[in-house]
Amino acid sequence: MKKREAIYERPGAVLAAALLLTGLAGGAAAPRLLAPPDFAGLYHAVPNRLAPTTRREGDSLRIFLNQPSPALGSPAPAWRLTAWASYEAKQPLWQEVRPARPYPRKMAAGPAQVFTTALLASRLAPSTVLQISLDQPTLTNQPASPDQDPATTAWLPLTAERLARPFMLLDSMGLVLAHPYLRAGQGVVVAMFGASQPVRWRRYPTGTPALPPFADPRTQPAAPRTLGVLDSSAAPVAAGELLRFPQNGLYALKVGGSGGEPVRTVPLLVVQNSFPGQSTAPELIEPLRYLTTSAERQQLTQAAEPKKAVDRFWLQAAGGDQTRARDMIRRYYGRVTVANEVFSGHKAGWLTDRGLLYVVLGPPQSVRHLPDGTEHWRYDDAGRQGEAVAFTFRPRPSTLAPDNYELVRRPEYELLWYAAVERWRKTMSAR
Repeated sequence: MKKREAIYERPGAVLAAALLLTGLAGGAAAPRLLAPPDFAGLYHAVPNRLAPTTRREGDSLRIFLNQPSPALGSPAPAWRLTAWASYEAKQPLWQEVRPARPYPRKMAAGPAQVFTTALLASRLAPSTVLQISLDQPTLTNQPASPDQDPATTAWLPLTAERLARPFMLLDSMGLVLAHPYLRAGQGVVVAMFGASQPVRWRRYPTGTPALPPFADPRTQPAAPRTLGVLDSSAAPVAAGELLRFPQNGLYALKVGGSGGEPVRTVPLLVVQNSFPGQSTAPELIEPLRYLTTSAERQQLTQAAEPKKAVDRFWLQAAGGDQTRARDMIRRYYGRVTVANEVFSGHKAGWLTDRGLLYVVLGPPQSVRHLPDGTEHWRYDDAGRQGEAVAFTFRPRPSTLAPDNYELVRRPEYELLWYAAVERWRKTMSAR
């Protein structure tokens, strides 16, 4: 029994076997069920976030992941793969540890390289979730459970589109494009399985900032049903060729259309070179929209020296205390950077609904993923009197925003929101 149960261990928690041996004396024991996992740790800042991608190859789904190049003579890494019926399933559909090999097979000379393994696609159904964990723990400052550590664990919802897509994106160094954005001027390659396909693109404007959590969307001006195309490719290029995009924006890569192959769309956000951080005055001023009025931002923008004007804003918020002002700047823009790393998609992460809360309130103390895709965020003391507050995000995917989440806005959030903003602006330490 010990060997059988070991297959179903998840780092930080012991899983009961979904399929127990039968015929044991006294009958089969009831499986032990897991409590719903808490995903808050996946929103922590880490230097090396696991970011796997997939590609359909015949009857297999191949998984790719950037990892540090192993020392000469050391074994290739192993991954623990676990399939779940949903994020809150109480026991896995299956779990196994699989060795990964370099991709391509020749070992890379750089500090990082792509590793890969493949699974039979018949084992993976749409709507299931695949958990990918490093089998050997890494030396990182881990949150309470390795299940929550983005440096050792990633979760992939297996949509029908992901299970069928026969290509992935690589950067100009041959590594997996580990995030849904590309810095302006950098290159990307559409790496196909099978016959090469044409690649076209269209460029769209990026999205607008999130509304406050108490705003009634029904009272807002109706958003256009479709985005206007800013420009598009004059002619297709072949998959495998290096693509560069000179202007920022939301790009829709259109891959396929030859030999009866369907055209598949992958969104890619092209951003400034400092992204996910901030370096220019506009990049520092724009995220202040959650704390300021439009008139205040206009004053900052039109100042003779906008960066110094931003420093004065924070110094005033800190009551003239330079040490406190530096700490507030570090924390606020640090949150903007993490939001960009974690929540970017059709627009920069800080502009999204989840980024809005993350920047102003900080990382949530608890995150639940319900079977229908809904996320519940809990803050232990975000209320005006220090009470716990919960927020709900519902998935609103689209072709250009497959990972979009929409906050369920409520009028009762208004007072606590303004109180949180005042904590940033009135010398008190923000949570």
